[in-house]
Amino acid sequence: MNRAVRPQTITEKIIARHAGERCVEPGQFVMAKVDLALSNDVTSPLAIKQLENICAPGAPQVWNRSRIAIVLDHFTPNKDIASAEQNRYTRRFAREQKIRHFFDGCRVGIEHALLPEQGLVGPGDVVIGADSHTCTYGALGAFSTGVGSTDLAAVWATGTVWLKVPAAIKFVYHGRRRPNVYGKDLILETIRRIGVDGANYRTIELTGDAIKGLSMAGRFAMANMAIECGAKNGIIAPDAVTAAYLRTTGARRPAAVLSLRSDPDARYEAVHDVDVSAIRPQVALPHLPENSVAVRDLKRRITIDQAVIGSCTNGWYEDLVIAARVLKGRKVHPYVRALVFPATPAIYRRALKDGVVATLLDAGCIISPPTCGPCLGGHMGILAEGERAIATTNRNFVGRMGHTKSEVYLSNPAVAAYSAVRGYIAEPPA
Repeated sequence: MNRAVRPQTITEKIIARHAGERCVEPGQFVMAKVDLALSNDVTSPLAIKQLENICAPGAPQVWNRSRIAIVLDHFTPNKDIASAEQNRYTRRFAREQKIRHFFDGCRVGIEHALLPEQGLVGPGDVVIGADSHTCTYGALGAFSTGVGSTDLAAVWATGTVWLKVPAAIKFVYHGRRRPNVYGKDLILETIRRIGVDGANYRTIELTGDAIKGLSMAGRFAMANMAIECGAKNGIIAPDAVTAAYLRTTGARRPAAVLSLRSDPDARYEAVHDVDVSAIRPQVALPHLPENSVAVRDLKRRITIDQAVIGSCTNGWYEDLVIAARVLKGRKVHPYVRALVFPATPAIYRRALKDGVVATLLDAGCIISPPTCGPCLGGHMGILAEGERAIATTNRNFVGRMGHTKSEVYLSNPAVAAYSAVRGYIAEPPA
């Protein structure tokens, strides 16, 4: 049903356009057309089985093979027999369905960095993924959110998704960032303020001069962790920084979507003002992202066994450069394992060409192929009982990176790299 036009947030505008409505209201249920549906090696098998239940026996068929992306990024190269079987099952489905955007082998990257790099997501899109960090693409001005594998199967079959329009919370970031403060620190401080359930099923809209001055890598990190305060999606209105990034990816969107903005008098449940000049490099203590404090305010020395630099939050080229600048001329502590995960093959290749990888190797880092690695306790860096890791990943739940009696501390790449050198969590010099 078409409704009288009222002031809309950017998220409401995107949902309304995809639902065939002039405008939408928070709490309204809609069926929205999907621009891209994605899954990975963990979530695809269940979605495939559910698609078989939805479709005629023996004849599952996706709605559009060009609007589906499947990325085998969690357990590849195959870590064991179970993951090998799981990936074989997904590969067979992708071949049978002729999925155009299927990423395997040397083409695999961490999905939430790979798909923007491939130009598959952009402003104004509706992106639905069977992965909670699908909200990453909000950094480009898309409405993107995670769903379960069963819901994804329905999207595969119909090209539409059932949505409840989320209410919105607005964050206005202003001021000048201190040295060694990045998007990761801004979002950790945000989550600290409102808690891990402070934005349950809400849009968090990230705005202000400090956001305009943030790189795309910093924006991706912030949107990626919107789910960590319970948000349905995080979103940043596209601007000149967005447009410049899109030109590097070949993503083509109508000019109108590049000017998508919330109306000046759009309605918000709450508006939060954040002075970024007061934020210092952060670390989130176990076992929740909301347990964030300034590194300099730690009450005791926290020794570490492992440092992880990478993930869909901070595996971008810029993040590797930040780590390399800190590590240049320094050595990783002899009792620390420093693991680096470039997010995509292109990022890896660029870091090789520019000497970033050489700097990291000289410092004593271990360089992994692009994969999610230990972020979800998968492989290539699992923690033993009692071990501690500082990581640029997005979650530090109990047992997230291995043993239930291990500990994960979240930080930006500069803090993680400097801590690897010192052997304990420390703020790098300005």
